[in-house]
Amino acid sequence: MNVEKIIKSTIEIPLHKRTIIHLSLIMNKIDEEISSALKPFEISIQQFNVLSILRGQKGNPANLSTINKRMVSKMSNTTRLVDKLILKGFVSRKVCEQNRRKVEILITESGLSILNNIDGILFETENRILVNFNESELNELNTLLNKF
Repeated sequence: MNVEKIIKSTIEIPLHKRTIIHLSLIMNKIDEEISSALKPFEISIQQFNVLSILRGQKGNPANLSTINKRMVSKMSNTTRLVDKLILKGFVSRKVCEQNRRKVEILITESGLSILNNIDGILFETENRILVNFNESELNELNTLLNKF
């Protein structure tokens, strides 16, 4: 990917700035690909992330704080995401009987079902995004990204 060509710069961009722009362009491309894969299911990347977190709870409820801490993209609108998923029937919310201030969120059968439908398509999308890398290169890339 030629950063200067993509952003139509006629001057060479300094390496540090070029690296940041390059990472941003790649992240945007990945977001576009994943959003496109999720579009037929009418859920956003963030909603998918919430559903995945709740599936990982293996039937145990999670609260908003737990979900927010585990989100790939940290944000303050977790409540809004959960509300949208409730409207779609993918999660349920109830007040904890032992502590009325605590709200418990669970994934529904419908939420599990849509995740099962998405899994294969997302796997294909991820493979398409990473098609130009072999396993050794992916390990090296992850090692480099861990330096962040």
